[in-house]
Amino acid sequence: MASLSFEPLAYDDIPDDERPSLGQALVPVVGMLLFLSVGAIWLELDAHVPLLWGIVLTGLVGRFWYGLSWQRMYEGIVDGLRMGMQAILILFIIYMLIATWTDAGTIPGLIYYGLELLSPDIFLPVTALLATGVAFAVGSSWTTAGTLGVAFIGIGSGLGVPEAMTAGAVLTGSYTGDKISPLSDTTNLASAVTNTDLYTHIRTMRVGTGIALLISLVLYSYLGLSATGSIPAGRVGEIQSAIVGAYSVNPVVFLPLVVTFGLALYGFPALPSLTAGVFAGAFTSMVAQGRLSVEGFIHVWDVAQNGTAPETNVDLVNSLLETGGLIGSSWTITIVVAALALGGLLERTGVLAVLAYHLSNGLHSVAGITAGTAVSAFGMNVLAAEQYMSIVVPGMSLRGIYEEKGLDSRNLSRAVEAAGTTTSALIPWNAGGVYMAGVLGVPTLEYAPYYFLGLISPLVLLFMGVTGWRITYQGEETTAGIRGAVESIGDD
Repeated sequence: MASLSFEPLAYDDIPDDERPSLGQALVPVVGMLLFLSVGAIWLELDAHVPLLWGIVLTGLVGRFWYGLSWQRMYEGIVDGLRMGMQAILILFIIYMLIATWTDAGTIPGLIYYGLELLSPDIFLPVTALLATGVAFAVGSSWTTAGTLGVAFIGIGSGLGVPEAMTAGAVLTGSYTGDKISPLSDTTNLASAVTNTDLYTHIRTMRVGTGIALLISLVLYSYLGLSATGSIPAGRVGEIQSAIVGAYSVNPVVFLPLVVTFGLALYGFPALPSLTAGVFAGAFTSMVAQGRLSVEGFIHVWDVAQNGTAPETNVDLVNSLLETGGLIGSSWTITIVVAALALGGLLERTGVLAVLAYHLSNGLHSVAGITAGTAVSAFGMNVLAAEQYMSIVVPGMSLRGIYEEKGLDSRNLSRAVEAAGTTTSALIPWNAGGVYMAGVLGVPTLEYAPYYFLGLISPLVLLFMGVTGWRITYQGEETTAGIRGAVESIGDD
């Protein structure tokens, strides 16, 4: 389970002379959003630079307007980085894993056999379903996307399916399985910060998540039938020939897959499971690809560090199997570091607590509370750039509102997951969005229209809030039919 090394500031914990007003809190937020829109969209700069501008603005506002010390704000940056350290380490490892698995023939082998077994019309829904099963079993959307997801991108490209569509299907399945798995770190975190029993939370999540997945599968089936086009004659055979010409494809190449997912299924956390996958990939590369020598040993670890650059006679295969290794992770990790630093500053200056407090003051009906929670969770993904904060801040800030209105805590735990965790991959500078774009090789804004779960899950949540369907009150095991959530609960 993920754990935060600090507890985010609550509104009442901030001294009166250090607590920013709502207007003051909005200044760095509006500034950051302006920087990102102008810098990333109009000037076409990478998000690193606008995030740096946002860090500087927040620091200046905190020091000279809020009256905070540089030391206190620096501690906020450190806390933000500490919160995301697991994500940073996983990024380091997953880039090495993809490189060693490619060099070992694992990913080429998955592409080779996937092209034989799948066809364009069923590829997208099958991809989503397979990713759901794997993510549920291992409890990690990141692990699923960074391993099988990479292979699905290759298979889809060979079948003529646009990479953005494949990435969307991978993410839909990965986050679906993650949300209903008792092994998921974010699922455990959501239940913990809302004081909800883990399995009660999972049962509550399943209905809305299942509906979103079902709608997504229908849409992927439509895309598969109408949007993939035809495969050029001989293309699959050409790709498979290029793969077997460059790699030895045999059952041994799937050893890293067995090791990594075997450890995850046994209960090992993502980081040690993925690290074992790197070593299994290096070992498999030496054995399966005939590199049992000192030179071979040096080669596989050079690949882990610097990546792969295959030279086959098919450009598509070369582009699909080209990896960056550990060194190639630098662009992704630096943007995550900048985003986490900004999120830590916004938390330490009290901006996040003030925004959450004023949001909660305007919530009275079930529909309003549900929508407010969704907005708060999504807003934390935008501002704090870390999916854990999208769970923790609204989960802790809005807990009292739910208790006051007689709503069971499972409504809150479901809301922060449905609108928080699932939408993190939609934000280009969020750790989730940066990670998924990096490992799948598809920019966030390109796959976003096809990441149906992230778009539909919050809408299903809002439907529940407006109609009262599946809304549970304290002391109830199930909802007693549809309640008019547009009516105020407990209004004076």
